Amino acid sequence: MAILKDILYKVTLKSVAGDTGIDVNAVHFDSRKAAEGSVFVAVTGTQVDGHQFIDKAIAQGTAAIVCENLPGILQPGVTYMQVEDSAQALGIMAANFYDNPSAKLKLVGVTGTNGKTTVVTLLHQLFMKLGYNSGLLSTVANRINDKIIPATHTTPDAVQLNALLAQMVKEGCTHAFMEASSHAIVQHRMAGITWAGAVFTNITHDHLDYHQTFDNYIRAKKKLFDELPKNAFALVNADDKRGRVMMQNTKAAKNTYALKSMSDFKGKVMTNSLEGLELEMSSKDHSAQIVWFTLIGDFNAYNLLAVYGVGVLLGEDPQEVLTQLSSVKPATGRFDQIISPGGITAIVDYAHTPDALENVLNTIQNVRTKTEKVITVVGCGGDRDKTKRPEMASIAARLSDQVILTSDNPRSEDPEQIIRDMQAGIGVTQQKKVLSITNRLEAIKTACTLAQEGDIVLVAGKGHETYQEIKGVKHDFDDKKIILDIFNANPS
Repeated sequence: MAILKDILYKVTLKSVAGDTGIDVNAVHFDSRKAAEGSVFVAVTGTQVDGHQFIDKAIAQGTAAIVCENLPGILQPGVTYMQVEDSAQALGIMAANFYDNPSAKLKLVGVTGTNGKTTVVTLLHQLFMKLGYNSGLLSTVANRINDKIIPATHTTPDAVQLNALLAQMVKEGCTHAFMEASSHAIVQHRMAGITWAGAVFTNITHDHLDYHQTFDNYIRAKKKLFDELPKNAFALVNADDKRGRVMMQNTKAAKNTYALKSMSDFKGKVMTNSLEGLELEMSSKDHSAQIVWFTLIGDFNAYNLLAVYGVGVLLGEDPQEVLTQLSSVKPATGRFDQIISPGGITAIVDYAHTPDALENVLNTIQNVRTKTEKVITVVGCGGDRDKTKRPEMASIAARLSDQVILTSDNPRSEDPEQIIRDMQAGIGVTQQKKVLSITNRLEAIKTACTLAQEGDIVLVAGKGHETYQEIKGVKHDFDDKKIILDIFNANPS
């Protein structure tokens, strides 16, 4: 329960009609949840305009309405507040309603096209190992210490987010680490949040179906850094040419990490194999140390550097950070290895962008002995950026010995049309090593059948997901489980 005027703190109001001294028991932007004593915030979403449901919310007993456009007729006994941006108001009000939980945590946001999930997962593991109660908000799962709370979006809506953060505070968490997606930044889902720091991993073409242009996508990521307070830190990948762009207008302390460039946190790959990584790690204030990690590939060298940097910037002892970091495990569905009794290595990875797929395949190329085949199973999601489809197929064909194009999450699209879009990226000389099998189960089975002892099968695109979305229905589908079943059924 809260007083309406208190949860309006820091919300810019254009007009008010009614009493702001009333008690409010919930904040909602979904009219189906609006009830007696709640405040309904009418948000103009990408699919639906919440202003259409103001009357419905009032009929269900809501006590107050926040909107950008006031209705023509104001109902007696209801408080109306007009704002410039309802989504931003919702974020601030949700934070206030839950007593600003982010201000009671050392909360770090991680943004970028690739690496977000791994970085926040490793940070959560690290700080748990360092003895802190910690929270995690990621694509794979949300966690309060070791308790798992299933995730539905990369970044929850503003109300869910603050409710989760409040629960973390209640259960004694001192630190929390969350993915900050470009969608969530633009949609003000994190308005009202207090950050201890933010990390930028990298940026490549993705989500252009939503952002329309690459410049819009970059600006969405940059907004997180523009809004950091001056007592926070900004940590960016200096090897990405847009890393320093992220920090141009930030008030936060500026820090960099890199494998190639001069940086505050520097790494050097000493050994890279299917067993793990040996890295030389150093910072501007601490000498270099060589550490062995169980994670694999240059892309994970960047992820580990980012985590090391955050640990030090949050005040932890660098030596202790590296000691604990050496035993962390990768996020589910990120370069997940399964080895068959017959000596075939299968790798399940979430790579669903051209850059991510290229990173994973380059990593495989760097650790292979060159005598084995690399067989890649890959698809592209429906109702998403179509421009990356031929590029994904081209990368797979260039860096694999055999490619099977298949269905990913086709959603409302025809999966065979998606595959045809991908086939446009296959050159004439590469066509003989590319198969198209629409049924993903059959595609994975075929790849495993084609593989012989020592070969590597990469199944890309879905990673941790345990479903396949077709025509609005989510069907049970887990790449890793399917591979285990195939290997167990054919042990030789």
